[in-house]
Amino acid sequence: MTDPDISDLPANDDESAGNEQVFTIGRVCDALKPEFPNISISKIRFLEDQKLITPLRTGGGYRKYRERDIDRLRTILRLQRDEFLPLRVIRQELESSTAGSFSVANQARQLKRANLTEPAPTITATLDELIDRTGAPRAMIQSLEQFGLIGDGPEETYSETDREIVQTAIELAAFGVEPRHMRQFRVAAEREAGLLEQVLATGLRSKNPDRRKEALQELENLAALASHLRHLMLVSELRKIVGT
Repeated sequence: MTDPDISDLPANDDESAGNEQVFTIGRVCDALKPEFPNISISKIRFLEDQKLITPLRTGGGYRKYRERDIDRLRTILRLQRDEFLPLRVIRQELESSTAGSFSVANQARQLKRANLTEPAPTITATLDELIDRTGAPRAMIQSLEQFGLIGDGPEETYSETDREIVQTAIELAAFGVEPRHMRQFRVAAEREAGLLEQVLATGLRSKNPDRRKEALQELENLAALASHLRHLMLVSELRKIVGT
């Protein structure tokens, strides 16, 4: 059931969930507008669809937001506006940090979850399975593969990393960014990986297991620093565009 127009919602928001006061989506939108003038009921619903917020539901299907939900919305909107973060990264940040801040430590945690010190995961999916899991159009997946963004393994098999890339591509597509535009990210990543390999080449190629393990751990930390620096440089350039 979808929410009715704000004028159809109950006028009295002094309801509660336990001891917590709750608010309709219209009241939440009004509360956020002073800081986020472009916020809308549709935008809040979209963030719910993206699993970033989970409001309560009344027996009649109306959304009801607690103070914690409103605070979470503010965090999400600030990360979008001030740090230019995509929703996927914001979701990861909110899951890994109660503060929701973007830091080198969180970057390192994300890299550790990628298991740089272990063999790459062998979980693979067929093209049809990838479409089913992501909801991406077949043409998009084929285009991503054409531009070298996914599909490094055996023909027509895709890794868990490929799945995440596809899901990110779906979010970018909502802004008109096509796979052909995304090729530059792959090129930049290849150059960055090459630089980090040069820095730690001796340790990474060492026959001493302990030295190699130490180099792999250093690679995680170095990659986190490089990733954070890249993020800061992007924010700097984007702020020049918007004139802030």
